[in-house]
Amino acid sequence: MNVIDSYKPVMAMMGVQVLEAGVAIFSAAAFSRGLSPEILSVYRQATAALVIAPMAYFSRRRASSTISLGLKEFVLLYIAALLGPTINPIALFEGISLSSSTMSSTMSNLVPGLTFVFTAAIGLEKVNIRSLRSDAKIIGTVISVSGAMSMALLKGPKLLNEGIVATKSSSGSSGETWLLGSLILLGNSSCWAIWTIMQVPISARCPDPLLSTAWMCFFGSIQTTAVTIFLKTDPQAWKPHSNLETYDATMTKGIASASIIVLQARCIARRGPLFSAMFSPLCSVIVTTLAAIFQKEMVYTA
Repeated sequence: MNVIDSYKPVMAMMGVQVLEAGVAIFSAAAFSRGLSPEILSVYRQATAALVIAPMAYFSRRRASSTISLGLKEFVLLYIAALLGPTINPIALFEGISLSSSTMSSTMSNLVPGLTFVFTAAIGLEKVNIRSLRSDAKIIGTVISVSGAMSMALLKGPKLLNEGIVATKSSSGSSGETWLLGSLILLGNSSCWAIWTIMQVPISARCPDPLLSTAWMCFFGSIQTTAVTIFLKTDPQAWKPHSNLETYDATMTKGIASASIIVLQARCIARRGPLFSAMFSPLCSVIVTTLAAIFQKEMVYTA
């Protein structure tokens, strides 16, 4: 039983990467139909909050211990919601709409490196250049950053779907749009790395992942709605273009988002932020493969 328990965080993080890959793929399809990235974020966060809230409520009713949240805890949750459920999906969806789902998953490879740099800077991660473990982390950080930057700035020969004409959602986006999308996705990865690190103090002050996730999704839905109202003044922009778009925006991404946050919070509480971040490259492999097959995105050697 202990052996199985030790592998649960690994299986959970693999499931998180599959969910994130699905969100990236379906988001690119939604944007090609004209749905706004900001409005998709509102639908996603509102649905996630509605899904998680009753689960957290009944979970706390069955729990034998009580958790009291004070001002410091709510400030932490509010900031985490701003960096995670609010800024993160808006930047992610905007980056996907300007570049591609493949680029979004590629830039997510920066999350382990950024997490390592940030945790080392604040003292959560000890760096010893004489330690083989520290050297491996430093080399891995350099490789992940170099790989992501080469994907953003360089394009080698086509590897897959070379006979297909490029579209806006593929790697054939214009150079300026492609670079802007890559920079936005870089900011998204930075926010996600900081959010991952913030789960350490949050899990210490609020050990129930369902409760902390419910509050983050609640704060995130309010923040995202406020930002989107400011950016989207046309009421018609809020109207979904089809029933499929409504289902995709609410059920698929909302439930996936809630599941991702809960699973990551549990894994970070047990194994730390760097463990959670190191699985990000798996998403890149899944998205690149599925996007090439189903969305006919062109894949380049660099």
